[in-house]
Amino acid sequence: MKPAIKPDRENPRARGWKGAWTASLEWLGRKQWLLGVMMIGFLLGRAVMLEGMAPFAVAFYAVVLYKRREYATWAALAAIAGSFWSPAPSPAVIFAEVAIVYLLYRGLEAYERVEIVHAPVVVFAATLLVRLFHTVMTDSKEWLPYALTAVEAALSTVLTLLLLHAIPVLSKKNRKIGLKSEEWIGAMILLASAMTGLVGWTIEGIGVDQAFSRYIVLLFALAGGPLMGCVSGVVAGIVLSLSDLSLVGQIGLLAFGGLLAGLIREGGKAATVFGMLLGTSMLALYSGRAEDTMLSVWATVAASVLLLATPRSLVHYIARYVPGTADYARNQQDYAKKVRDLTAERVERFSEVFRQLSRSFRQITYAGDAARQSQDFDHFVSAVHENSCKSCHRFGQCWDNQFFQTYKLMTDMMSAIEAEPDLSPSKIPKAWSRHCVKTPQVLEVLKRQYDLYRHDLQWHKQLQDSRLLVADQLSGVSQVMDDLVKEIRREAKELVRHDEQIREELDRLGLDIISAEMISLEEGHIEIELIHSFRPGFDECRKVIAPLLSDILGESITVTSERTDPAGGGRTWVTFASAKAFEVETGVAGAAKDGGWLSGDSFSMIELGSGKFAVSLSDGMGNGARARMESSAALHMLEQLLQSGINERLAVKSVNSVLLLRSPEEMFATVDLALIDLHTAQATMLKIGSSPSFIKRGKEVIPVSAGNLPIGILHDIEIDVLQVDLQPGDTLIMMTDGILDAPGHAVNKELWVKRVLQEIATEDPQELADTLLDTALRQYPGGGGIRDDMTVIVTRVTRHQPEWASFRWPGIHRQERPRTVS
Repeated sequence: MKPAIKPDRENPRARGWKGAWTASLEWLGRKQWLLGVMMIGFLLGRAVMLEGMAPFAVAFYAVVLYKRREYATWAALAAIAGSFWSPAPSPAVIFAEVAIVYLLYRGLEAYERVEIVHAPVVVFAATLLVRLFHTVMTDSKEWLPYALTAVEAALSTVLTLLLLHAIPVLSKKNRKIGLKSEEWIGAMILLASAMTGLVGWTIEGIGVDQAFSRYIVLLFALAGGPLMGCVSGVVAGIVLSLSDLSLVGQIGLLAFGGLLAGLIREGGKAATVFGMLLGTSMLALYSGRAEDTMLSVWATVAASVLLLATPRSLVHYIARYVPGTADYARNQQDYAKKVRDLTAERVERFSEVFRQLSRSFRQITYAGDAARQSQDFDHFVSAVHENSCKSCHRFGQCWDNQFFQTYKLMTDMMSAIEAEPDLSPSKIPKAWSRHCVKTPQVLEVLKRQYDLYRHDLQWHKQLQDSRLLVADQLSGVSQVMDDLVKEIRREAKELVRHDEQIREELDRLGLDIISAEMISLEEGHIEIELIHSFRPGFDECRKVIAPLLSDILGESITVTSERTDPAGGGRTWVTFASAKAFEVETGVAGAAKDGGWLSGDSFSMIELGSGKFAVSLSDGMGNGARARMESSAALHMLEQLLQSGINERLAVKSVNSVLLLRSPEEMFATVDLALIDLHTAQATMLKIGSSPSFIKRGKEVIPVSAGNLPIGILHDIEIDVLQVDLQPGDTLIMMTDGILDAPGHAVNKELWVKRVLQEIATEDPQELADTLLDTALRQYPGGGGIRDDMTVIVTRVTRHQPEWASFRWPGIHRQERPRTVS
């Protein structure tokens, strides 16, 4: 059987001319950096300035040697070869300069002193030594050649500093999201210096350097706009004029042409070419010679042909690194997306770690329970075996001949003791009495061991609860991290388009708006930051901008914060956000025991970031500073946990465990928590040992109560979670037991509070709280002898009504946004 003949993938002839062309392109792609170094080195070796100065070649070689040493030999050969075709050939001088730079580099390398900051000094020393030796050997008696030698050495040093910024820009390594100004200038000087090597070459009377200089200006103007076009024209004109004084006029001509080309670049390549042709032709007319004008026009036409043949991808590639362009903005967004994805991935890994830890705690706890049951039974059997059976004359018969029967009877005996710990000898199973001759002794041993077992079981239960609580806490942290990952990865696909539309509409208002940043455009969670410098005396943000944004985005937008520049710069930072469907008003009133200054009750009212409003009330055990410390600590920890996004049940359990561990003394506190969803008006109420709360709906008063213990007493607490759908106009009243217990004569105290609330006619939360407290205080004649701290919190839910209605601005279209952005 003949072996299968495989196609020769390495031989281009086996694949035809298409394969050869593809292979050639791949080879050029792999060698593009080498070819670029050789081409630039050849042109810089040929480049000569006035009076025969050639500082370009040695500076380029030194930078390549320090930055990309593997191409240094090719750069030296190309520079020396280019010097042979120079208007003032000096290959021996360039060879000597390159050799001295290499020797100095190797000397520094031997002493481990090779640093990039030494490159300009090395170039200066090499250029000065070689050029000074050349000047001395020519027997020159004038001072000018020596001055030019010093100038050339200084120029080579400056060029080295500039090329140090340009070489990394053109390489594949260390590419940045944005380029600094000196990096762009260095790249332009490098290209302009390379074009100097084209001076003297003409095609049909058109200077090659003239055509390529215009092409470079066109390319930068199309990619970066008028600023880049003007700067590239100035740099190209200055560098070219240093090699030929007749080209001094090119500075203004190229700069003006680049400016016009960049101003109308939005029209594409054709518009950019028209701007360049118009700018160069206008200034060329001032030369007064028709021949010079036509040469300038034909040079611009040749550059235009090169621009039209340039791939669009090259223009976009350059624009990616020019601040202010659309490509640069997309590049920044891509970079931000990569950073966001990387951050989300790392947070997700941490989340998985916490999730695995939570599972491990649960598995260890449950596996330990099964093993402990077996160990406990073995311990009972071992105790009876050692204390009673070992000295018995029937030991061999019971544990050797009748082992399984003895083991089963021992199990029944233990079950009977577990059911009745004070089991009397008369209630011992008959089978055991017939089997064992030391029944009283065995019963006493089992009772004593079971008593120890119950104490161990109690501590083990607390340890198990603690482990399960740690597992729940780890799981809660993992869930918070998962939510954070979802938040990080949330990205609207059309956010850029909506961003641009909003910015355009704000510009049409005619207000002095400096910037507008769209942080989030998700429905219900809109957040926009705006900076303006107009006088805020007329409240334009609330009266004009917020209604306009409401109309554009299709939902009510309100001003959440507004602050002025503290330095007095006249700027104002304003934050716009989605207005909630409901809003709350609160009122608080309180009094300390016996009319004191410090109450043991604590309260908190805070808006959480998830569109919820939290109202909490805590009553510490006793009165005074210690009770205040316990209640405030409980609320502070609970507030921090809720703000971090942890589930309310887990947050309360965590606070309970901390209160148990923080002090060996018996300290506890009640917790009354209400989480009101400002989008749906649904209230989630958690009550741990707290007094009943009441919901006032018109004349109707609805009690909300629970019958569990305060936190800080038991490890395993009961948490009553109640879901209540509030209506606009409902009032939630939360109070401590000092208010409820004020009428000592009342048999049904809840009924007394309901009657008082029904008699209060006001709807203002603060007035209602003050009236209820006054009614409770009047239960103590003379205002003294208050038996307990009193605190009442009143929360009223109303539907949000925008202060200013939205209006339709002519020509503005409402945005269509997805309800869920992900």
